[in-house]
Amino acid sequence: QVELVESGGGLVQAGGSLRLSCAASGRTFRINARGWFRQAPGKEREFVATINWSGGSTYYADSVKGRFIISRDNAKNTVSLQMNNLKPEDTAVYYCAAARSNSGLPQSQTDFGSWGQGTQVTVSS
Repeated sequence: QVELVESGGGLVQAGGSLRLSCAASGRTFRINARGWFRQAPGKEREFVATINWSGGSTYYADSVKGRFIISRDNAKNTVSLQMNNLKPEDTAVYYCAAARSNSGLPQSQTDFGSWGQGTQVTVSS
C-alpha cells in the first residue's frame, strides 16, 4: 500500500497559478503511474491528469489541457500538478492517486488503488 499526502492547495484569483504536490511513502519501490483527480461540490470525482511510471508520457482531461502540467520526481517520490490560468470552474478538492500497475496512462478511478486525502483549490472570479 502506498500512502499519499497532497499539499499546495489554497485560494487564488482567476488567471492565477497554483502548484500541488503529492508525497508518497510506504511501498513506493513499485513505481506505478500516478494521477490527479478532482471533485467539485455536488459533482462526481473526475479525471484531471495522469503520468506514466517514468514521467515520459502524460495525458490530460480536455478541460485542463494546455493549462495544467503533471510531473514526477521518482527519486523524491513526489508528483506535482502545476495549474496555470486557473478558472472558477477549477474549484474543487484535488486528489492524487497511485495506479495499481506500472503500465500505460490510466484514467479510470478503478485503475488507481491508493488515494490521498485531498487538498482544496478555490478560484475566485
